[in-house]
Amino acid sequence: MAEPAIRVLLVDDHALIRTGNGLVLEASDDLEVAGEAATGEDAVSLTASLAPDVVLMDVRMPGMGGIEATRRITAAHPATRVIVLTTFGLDEYVFGSLRAGASAFLLKSATAGQLTDAIRTVAAGDSVLDPRVTRTLIEAFVDRAGRRTAGRSDPLTVLSPRELDVFVCVVEGLANAEIAQRLFLTVATVKTHVNRILAKLEARDRVHLVILGYEHGIVRAS
Repeated sequence: MAEPAIRVLLVDDHALIRTGNGLVLEASDDLEVAGEAATGEDAVSLTASLAPDVVLMDVRMPGMGGIEATRRITAAHPATRVIVLTTFGLDEYVFGSLRAGASAFLLKSATAGQLTDAIRTVAAGDSVLDPRVTRTLIEAFVDRAGRRTAGRSDPLTVLSPRELDVFVCVVEGLANAEIAQRLFLTVATVKTHVNRILAKLEARDRVHLVILGYEHGIVRAS
């Protein structure tokens, strides 16, 4: 029996962009358009009524912007993942989206393949950042957010030694298969460790593990 299609809510104030993204999705058997929204308010409302797996969220829209809509959606519907699409690179919109709980960031110039791959990845519980800006984005995020660990207990102490090994690999940007090869583990075992790390650190997904790793000096900004 085939797996159910990944249901995606398209959010953009330009109908042409929604139509184009919809055509890309409908060309894949495992993806379907659950609905469309032209405003942040409609995105929040439709997420509540349609329960999409993934929301493709534009950042700049009239009224409620994409950041506030993302914040409300991720707070009220933790099973729904948000991919932020923007024409901009490293700016306040991207930082705000990450803080609001977005699981992925892609430029609108991303190819159809990159877009559909990102949807599948976040629907499976992982995170995606545009490879052209990932490291710079995380480093700048930490620079802006500041090191907020002074006077607080280190949350990483809850991890076992093996979980800490896996955590470091995640922070370095390694995929599960690469982690398995480095640590001489099976991919299934790596996935189990990653899930436990997410639960113990109360992190939404891998991108927030990366941010946490930078904040606690696991990887130093270069």
